[in-house]
Amino acid sequence: MNWLAFRFLRICGIPGGLCLAMLLTGCATSTPTTTPPGRVAEGPSAQVVVPALTPNPAPAEPVATQAAQAAETVAERAVDLRANPAVGLQIQTDIWERIRMGFAMPDLDNDLVRNREIWYASRPDYFLRMTERSRPYIFHIVEEIERRKMPTELALLPFIESAFNPQAVSTAKAAGMWQFMPATGKYFDLKQNLFRDERRDVLESTRAALDYLQKLYNMFGDWHLALAAYNWGEGSVSRALARNRAQGKPLNYSDLRMPDETRFYVPKLQAVKNIIAQPEAFKTVLPLIQNHPFFKSVPIDRDIDVEMAAKLANVSLKDFKALNPAMNRPVILAAGTPQILLPWDNATVFENNLQSRAGTRLSSWSAWQAPRTMKADEVAKEVGMSTEQLRAVNGIPPRMLVKAGSTLLVPRPSQKDHNVAEHLADNGHLLLAPELVLRKIYVTARQGDNLALLAARHGVTATNLAAWNELKPNTKLVAGKKLALYVPAKETRRSAKAPAHSGASSKAKPASKPVPRKAPKR
Repeated sequence: MNWLAFRFLRICGIPGGLCLAMLLTGCATSTPTTTPPGRVAEGPSAQVVVPALTPNPAPAEPVATQAAQAAETVAERAVDLRANPAVGLQIQTDIWERIRMGFAMPDLDNDLVRNREIWYASRPDYFLRMTERSRPYIFHIVEEIERRKMPTELALLPFIESAFNPQAVSTAKAAGMWQFMPATGKYFDLKQNLFRDERRDVLESTRAALDYLQKLYNMFGDWHLALAAYNWGEGSVSRALARNRAQGKPLNYSDLRMPDETRFYVPKLQAVKNIIAQPEAFKTVLPLIQNHPFFKSVPIDRDIDVEMAAKLANVSLKDFKALNPAMNRPVILAAGTPQILLPWDNATVFENNLQSRAGTRLSSWSAWQAPRTMKADEVAKEVGMSTEQLRAVNGIPPRMLVKAGSTLLVPRPSQKDHNVAEHLADNGHLLLAPELVLRKIYVTARQGDNLALLAARHGVTATNLAAWNELKPNTKLVAGKKLALYVPAKETRRSAKAPAHSGASSKAKPASKPVPRKAPKR
């Protein structure tokens, strides 16, 4: 868009919507030539799919027919992929019109975009499911983007990241509709603990994603570079720019050397933008999503089971979890999660039902902190659960110890109805350690040995050595005396043949440190 011309028309007193219409009627999209080599497999790296909250779409034509028609449509079209030129003069009746009106990024027009347009257009069922899945979330995202005066193309980014699935988890452990890595999530204050993971939270992950994108735009001054950094990492983009600068090459997104995933990243977003702008040009149907809020935030001040909350709101458990996907356990702790999201019309139902249950227990679960390192069966006995139930509810694998300070989900005692403390609700983590299977070996005392020297030589404590051999701590040892000690089952008898000197051998090599693996930046 020629923004200088836009500014000139506005100075002349022409309304903004009419300016937009006049400017856009002069634009055209060139016909593509060839499809480039590269990745043609598509879809987010996410592995988990949450069904949409709406009915299934009508059956479509066979995929082969769809692909041929889409390729012919895109290859032969010379249509204008802009938003409807008159849209600025109309009331925004649905969310798609509102998004079109806020498009502000420069368009990318190359063979990679054509490649992705063909891919999406040849899969109308997939595109419809993906857009339907955005229904509960997209109004809120657009509201936040407009409040920050950011381009509304960013509201389409979860299509590329996760197909708008807040439960999505990638092979690299990125989570949520905005696909935050654990470390980046912590940097942007997304809590990740035993009870919730805010990388999946609708409100918090959107806030963090827009914070991050704004930070990247401020850093690079270019939305395409900012998007590349969101996918590839700001450090990687900065190094690619420095490399081009040193070689006298252009500093545009398309001119950087980058992995295929990042090379296709902005073209994918551009392709989705083009389809949203003119769905009929791609024979694509967009679901009608009204331009009003889908959900309402409702405060809670008492711990409540997830199933109970869904029941009081009169919504299915599946739909409740789709709006509150951050929950890791079957209970919502008010001290850590003081609000829940509910469909707009169900919020009042929930509030009325909650008020009618004043004084009634709403949660059957509580949090318990291990006072010491314990076996799972010891914990189960102490909290009144079966070992199998304890393992299942808390995800404790076999042959693992629960370390001191760990927080576990346990049945709420009948005499206890107050909320779980904030420090547990916000910081609860399960810490595990492998159980050590010990075996008994014998060692021989040398001249001048005492319990402390002998114990130190074999990596045990003098107290344990004395207890194992039923000796007093100050017992004097005679050279040649054999004593029992316990070592991990994988240890060999070499401990009984330790050198006379306690210092390390001059021929010993220091253990090499493992080379850390770099995780994706986001």
